[in-house]
Amino acid sequence: MTPAPPPIKLPASYKDLSLKDIRISHYPESSPTPTPIIILTLYRPGRHNAFTYTMTEELEQAFAMFDVDERVKCIIVTGHGKIFCAGADLSSSFQKTGEKINEHRDGGGRVSMAIYNCRKPTIAAMNGAAVGVGITMCLPMAIRLAPANAKIGFVFARRGLVMEAASSFFLPKLVGLSQAMHLITTGSTYPASHKLLSGIFSETLPTAEEVLPRAIELATEFVENCSGVSWALMKDMMWRNPGTAEEAHLLDSRIIYDLFSTPDNKEGVKSFLEKRKVNFVGDIERDAPAAYPWWQPIDIVERPKGAVEGKSKL
Repeated sequence: MTPAPPPIKLPASYKDLSLKDIRISHYPESSPTPTPIIILTLYRPGRHNAFTYTMTEELEQAFAMFDVDERVKCIIVTGHGKIFCAGADLSSSFQKTGEKINEHRDGGGRVSMAIYNCRKPTIAAMNGAAVGVGITMCLPMAIRLAPANAKIGFVFARRGLVMEAASSFFLPKLVGLSQAMHLITTGSTYPASHKLLSGIFSETLPTAEEVLPRAIELATEFVENCSGVSWALMKDMMWRNPGTAEEAHLLDSRIIYDLFSTPDNKEGVKSFLEKRKVNFVGDIERDAPAAYPWWQPIDIVERPKGAVEGKSKL
């Protein structure tokens, strides 16, 4: 069997972490300890928050912590300044590093998978333009918001590259194959309000200044009213659907029956009948149904030669 990874050490305060290309703050910011809502800011002043290897590692580490931190219920990702993310930093990207080809894992994909595997909802509060990895790393997030005029581009063909960050999986599922093909064929930028992008953004706002406050409203609505266990299961029921209506029905039936005895289900019903505010305390680690996970996990981390392999690997 594959050796278990070392336990993740959680900080007393996310504000105290030593980070270079991102910033993490509590909400409200004055809180000395982690809060249910965490705001993560892409932070490269003067560089339009362009994506770097350092950003890859910091985002991976942050979402690994958020995933297991019971204090955190929802994450908001935004950008410093007027641009969300200008894509890969062209001064340091697109270079071979000496890895073997089957050992390389693209940075955008590593971030997308960290967000995808995080069992807490992430809201993209895109304060401005996003191109390349700036938009693709947002596709696994639960909700995406942007100013109506923000420039969005899947520009890979214009750089002699292909889709990355697992966007060939996520993009067609969000906008449909026809619109995804249009976006990658032109490689052009479009305003966030354009009909080609309607499946990506659930809301576009009149100004950039309205995006983060709206994201906080949505995060607060989730934290105050919804079960994190229910959300984590429903996300995977859609993204990791077994593929047919009959199989989905069988899976739904197993999961919902198992949830009848969980603390969150009992609290949800009781609070409704008593007409009071809900207080969900469930955790996916403790309260997941027996069917979870119902898919075959794939180990996508390249291990040193001689390491014992336990899961299938691409």
